[in-house]
Amino acid sequence: MKVKEKSFFGMEWVRPLSRNISRMLAESFNRRTVAIASSAALLAGCQVVPRTETVSSTPDPSPSAGPSATALPSDTTRHRVALLVPLGGTTADVGQAIANATTMALLDTNAENIRITTYDTSAGAGAAAGRAIADGNRLILGPLLADNVPAVQTAAARARVPAIAFSNDANVAGDEVFVMGHVPEQSVARSVQYARANGSASFAALLPEGDYGQKAYSALQNSLRDYGGSLIGFERYARGNTSIVGAAQRLRQRGGYDTVLIADGARLAMQAAGELRSQGAGGTRLLGTELWSGESALTRSAAVDGALFSAVSDGRFRRFSESYEARFGAKPFRIATLGYDSVLLTLRIARDWRVGDSFPVARLYDSGGFLGVDGAFRFMRNGVAERALEVRQVNGNRVVSVEAAPSSFSE
Repeated sequence: MKVKEKSFFGMEWVRPLSRNISRMLAESFNRRTVAIASSAALLAGCQVVPRTETVSSTPDPSPSAGPSATALPSDTTRHRVALLVPLGGTTADVGQAIANATTMALLDTNAENIRITTYDTSAGAGAAAGRAIADGNRLILGPLLADNVPAVQTAAARARVPAIAFSNDANVAGDEVFVMGHVPEQSVARSVQYARANGSASFAALLPEGDYGQKAYSALQNSLRDYGGSLIGFERYARGNTSIVGAAQRLRQRGGYDTVLIADGARLAMQAAGELRSQGAGGTRLLGTELWSGESALTRSAAVDGALFSAVSDGRFRRFSESYEARFGAKPFRIATLGYDSVLLTLRIARDWRVGDSFPVARLYDSGGFLGVDGAFRFMRNGVAERALEVRQVNGNRVVSVEAAPSSFSE
């Protein structure tokens, strides 16, 4: 089933009826993206943005025993949806950006059949989830951090209220929890598939110690099993300023490969690339991960020229960013699109969701998927979002798309 494109961001609007994010991903959270496109038409008359309701997450000794002290008034025409994000602590800015994006989505769609209430997880995700459920919310959007998922999952599963987490950790999916984040394993698989189709046969890898490196290694092994090719070797390293350089030197001395996956962000990847392509190894093909998306520094390093990586398309994000900045006075974090797209997803399903009924979880498994700012996605049976990714290449002073992301899952 192809998704029709009808609106400003290329989405099919619904007309309303009345485990720890790694330090590498923290770098992505702290990076804001520069907007390019204009959105004056969309912004007309929308300079003053109403706030969604926000509820404190002060621990409640019995959050699911009955309505909380902050219980919302009865709603007979709107679905109650809870947004669980941190509004305090080190990730408060990220949480607020996601909350802003959900407000923006409601305004852009003129949605009148959804009430979104924001619950702060910084004082306890379990308490926030319990309060949201006691308040009568039938769907949870969030939490942001994988470490918060187990506490939310306990409350959600007990009440049969599904949660759509913004985490990128596929391991936290299950028992009423769906993962909407950009899973790194999918980026590796997409790049390996493209590289194999374009001549790569012998692979090696530079892998950081820890969970992210292990995920990348498993994804590389699985991709080579699926698409062919051999794994010549790999080197692990601690995420320091020089450790990756030593690992790259050891890998280069071993040799025997034509393609190397560098499973790290742009800064360390550029250091490793300089070693991998020195002393006559300039023909080595380099693969990055989704962590490279939006990193302009890549275009200033000759060592990574020609390198490939896969990520969601930025085509719609540029316009999203422009609109967001005009409304909220700051550029959005890249992850804010998950908040926007989660509202579009909710509105799409709300077509067949009667107010007061439980959320129709089965609709999340629509094989045709959904379309958002980050392109097409659909939930697999394990609860993890499968995303349509494009392959990009560092080409001199710019990054270009060499293979577009499918616009739907029928392609």
